[in-house]
Amino acid sequence: MLEILTSPLLAGTRHGFFTRRGGASSGVFSGLNCGHGSSDQTDTVAVNRDRVAAAMGVAPAQMIGVDQIHSADVAVVEAPLSAPVKADALVTATPGLLLTILTADCEPVLFADRKAGVIGAAHAGWRGAKEGVLEATLDAMEGLGAQRADIVAVIGPCISQRAYEVGHDFMEDFLIDDPETSRFFSGGPNGKPMFDLPAYGLSRLRAAGVGEAEWTRHCTYSDPERFYSFRRTTHAGEADYGRLISVIRL
Repeated sequence: MLEILTSPLLAGTRHGFFTRRGGASSGVFSGLNCGHGSSDQTDTVAVNRDRVAAAMGVAPAQMIGVDQIHSADVAVVEAPLSAPVKADALVTATPGLLLTILTADCEPVLFADRKAGVIGAAHAGWRGAKEGVLEATLDAMEGLGAQRADIVAVIGPCISQRAYEVGHDFMEDFLIDDPETSRFFSGGPNGKPMFDLPAYGLSRLRAAGVGEAEWTRHCTYSDPERFYSFRRTTHAGEADYGRLISVIRL
């Protein structure tokens, strides 16, 4: 049975942060692996994605995703894409289209302005968030008639600070750009910094002027029964990992 996490902030839109439960994949992908970019069987991934579409009340052809590249690029969509698009966020004002984002530790962020009838979805790892993908998504939504103060944004399951050890050079890159980002780092047990990705994402969303923003407070690394995690897979020496899907539609 599928497990779908939702947020009261997005009430009035069909949406969900899907966990790995209820899928057809097996082995290291066991569960609802929705990533065609993995080495999982193509037919099995298609079955998983069909289950997501059915749960959201759309045909599989109405599921819209992009080739995610850790950028700040946003695709404005009015119909199913006829060719692959490289971007890390999507926005639409077209009812019935299911915007989808794939993650396995990065932030999946869902946006909605219910008054204007505009929604968005973004893939925000540290690089994309630092380069401005969240702000770019808000800009693109405004281009479709949304009002910044009416937009709500929810960050779904992602890696939490207690599991996100980084290098000192990583931290220094942030501090050189903005010394105020020091608050998103703490000392770790191995003498290296620990980065608070969801707090960083929330800070940027709130600074950008969204009406409300929250994190669901689920850590992908720390809950293997429910979530895939790139970092956990790397630490375990596994060959590949599944991708979680997060979706929203009008």
